[in-house]
Amino acid sequence: MRSLRFVVAAAGMAVATAFASPTSPKVGVEYVELAQPVPAQTVGKKVEVIEFFMYHCPACNSLEPLIAGWAKRQGDNIHFRRVHMPATGPNDPEAHLHLTLEAMGLSEQMSARVFHAMHVQRVRLNREEVIFEWIAKQGIDTKKFKEYWNSFGVKTKLRRVPQVLNAYKVESVPTVIIDGRYVTSPAIVSKSGAVTGTAFTQVLDALVAKAAASKK
Repeated sequence: MRSLRFVVAAAGMAVATAFASPTSPKVGVEYVELAQPVPAQTVGKKVEVIEFFMYHCPACNSLEPLIAGWAKRQGDNIHFRRVHMPATGPNDPEAHLHLTLEAMGLSEQMSARVFHAMHVQRVRLNREEVIFEWIAKQGIDTKKFKEYWNSFGVKTKLRRVPQVLNAYKVESVPTVIIDGRYVTSPAIVSKSGAVTGTAFTQVLDALVAKAAASKK
């Protein structure tokens, strides 16, 4: 996994020496701040939450049920979306799969199935023909899937993913960014001494509340 490096705001560059509680996270301990925040794609008081991930990533697979459940519990408080890091370049098949499912409105419904196929069933969804064959077995209209796969909209988004990664300074996954400003991950939180999944979701809860308070 690539090393994790973020450009952080000057106020967050010094790492706090005291342990911070996950329910009251400190900048430089449980999260960092982007030096140049990215405008959130939300309307009103909803807080944008973006998970950067890869289907074949073991850590992302472990996080999947945790973050999916957390996002569901947050309900209308957040706008949750995912961005798949293109590990093999701008035409990465896994990223292409995610964007196609997203365009069809099936990304969240199919997310657990994709992870299960790759990490339990050992299906290597890294080639177009394998993906099409697997999609057909999931009861999805293959013709419709291919239409979305080859659509201008999906291919344009696929080409733009590297720009998105650069804007958010993301170099490893899983990484979660709240409101275009606050960056955290299971790896960052575990370094603070809090190693449980519950601790990570507590950090997410606190950062969402922090972002929501700034919108009032």
